[in-house]
Amino acid sequence: MKKIKIGIAGLGRMGEIHLRNIQRYFPEAEVETVMDKNKQLAENLASEFNVHTISNSFEEMVELRKVEAVVISTPTDTHAMYIEQATEAGKHIFCEKPLDLSISKTRTAYDNAEQADVKLMTGFNRRFDPEFQKIKSLVDSGSIGKTEIIKITSRDPAPPSIEFLASSGGLFADMAIHDFDMARFISGKEVKDVFAVGKVMVDKVIGELGDIDTAITTLTFEDDTLAVIDNSRRAVYGYDQRLEVFGSKGMLQAGNKQYDTHCLTDVNGIHEALPLDFFMERYATSYVNEMEAFISLLQNSEEAPVTGHDGLMAIAIAQAANTSVKENRPVRMNEIL
Repeated sequence: MKKIKIGIAGLGRMGEIHLRNIQRYFPEAEVETVMDKNKQLAENLASEFNVHTISNSFEEMVELRKVEAVVISTPTDTHAMYIEQATEAGKHIFCEKPLDLSISKTRTAYDNAEQADVKLMTGFNRRFDPEFQKIKSLVDSGSIGKTEIIKITSRDPAPPSIEFLASSGGLFADMAIHDFDMARFISGKEVKDVFAVGKVMVDKVIGELGDIDTAITTLTFEDDTLAVIDNSRRAVYGYDQRLEVFGSKGMLQAGNKQYDTHCLTDVNGIHEALPLDFFMERYATSYVNEMEAFISLLQNSEEAPVTGHDGLMAIAIAQAANTSVKENRPVRMNEIL
């Protein structure tokens, strides 16, 4: 069987996860080349995972005839440019979220890919988490009747580095964006109104960057379904990831994954293990599943399960949330799009 040849641009946490997963789990695909601004890192990982070549630039990567698709895991401000270069070279694309912080650049990126018949998949891995997929299938089957309220809790154990935060686009664009996408995914509907309240409660330096570290966002969908999302950059007990869907006939819940399932009950109370530490452990399976989906669409000419349009809507909701915080009012999506 001819293997699908893939190039990976950016070998930080996400790039290394994708590299590891492709080489370990998918014999039908192979990483042909990697690229990173840290040349030593690229050499080390290429050696560890038996990658044939190291590209000195993204332009060099997409010029390689063997490479059929690229995985873009570089900083956000490079995404739109790299998508454009890959599209012009006829390479299929998996790009980590967001495609860009600009709505116009995001729209242009996916429009151009569509016109060039290039597959563009946006990296919203949580759609591929088995528990969340189970919730989605039960919602779609009518198990809880009409969906009325979606509640999402997403809290990190600690803030990322200040260096990362300085260029991340802010809490809504780099963190809550996953939850905005999840709310759309679960509901199957589009958002019409956004109202958000954000504060600095964790680290004043984050505020000095013009960002927030704590937020509550309320989304109203086109059928008046409501979603309530709470985000914090600091949960001292671990990575807090919970989902609840309430409907006319019942409720669905997905709780945290813990280190183990032991439960000690004694005179002092009930004691259980803490949630897992961070996203790499909590969503390990979803990263494998999303790359399986990307490879499958390359093999079978399928439509991307997470499209450029999904990327556009998520960053648009993030921008609406930012505007809502700044102006202390609900923001209609037609103001943003």
